[in-house]
Amino acid sequence: MLLKFTKMHGLGNDFIVVDAVSQRVRLTNQQIAQLGDRHFGIGCDQLLIVEAPTRPEMDFKYRIFNGDGSEVEHCGNGARCFAKFVRDQRLIHRDTIHVETKSRDLTLHIRDDGQIRVDMGAPSFEPTELKFDRDKADVYSLKAGDRHFKVSAVSMGNPHIVTRVSQAERYPVEKYGRLLTKHRAFAEGVNVSFAEFVDRNTVRLRVYERGAGETLACGTGACATAVTAIRNDWCDTKVNLLLKGGTLEVEWDGQDGSVFMTGPATTVFSGQIRI
Repeated sequence: MLLKFTKMHGLGNDFIVVDAVSQRVRLTNQQIAQLGDRHFGIGCDQLLIVEAPTRPEMDFKYRIFNGDGSEVEHCGNGARCFAKFVRDQRLIHRDTIHVETKSRDLTLHIRDDGQIRVDMGAPSFEPTELKFDRDKADVYSLKAGDRHFKVSAVSMGNPHIVTRVSQAERYPVEKYGRLLTKHRAFAEGVNVSFAEFVDRNTVRLRVYERGAGETLACGTGACATAVTAIRNDWCDTKVNLLLKGGTLEVEWDGQDGSVFMTGPATTVFSGQIRI
């Protein structure tokens, strides 16, 4: 099969984007893992597949696969790249795009300055939403290796925990992220945010993602962290998240409404590969 693709990134969180509307696409998990391999394939944190919608009120459906071939529910940086891709490929001509994913519906808006604002939907704090084997609480205690962590748990369509650290840049994220993301309390694993709170509008953030490891940026991780900060009155309702790849802006009213994330999306190159 000859597969046409586009390589994109959102603040360094990189993706292979495949149009399954205009071409027939059937990929096994093994093939996805091969494409995601940075030495023997194209290389990516995640692969995004653009599909036709299953409901008439939606414009598209898209599926998200980690570089190891596992399918996940949601990806904020991927949503921004998705919006730019379907516009650039002339699959749609509107600035506002309605998309269905595995876990929730999204509304994406491409602004005049090229930044993309995503309605990420409302957060959930229910342990059942995260496949988390705990009773509901504001703060949970988890042991990983030689340390005990105080964490908040938030679903942004996919599971996240957020823990405060004093110096994010120096924190051993690889060691403890790897342990926490596979914690036995989470039936399907969890994404882990290590957050340093700089001031009431600024958080320095590193995220270790299940199935991908630490990425340069994580949109849903940024949203989960901002929600945790706003909910605990550590930050105001608009937060700038400083990630390794750049800055995301997240807004939430602190009540039951949607979380809004704004940031860039960049096309690197397009090509085709025989698999």
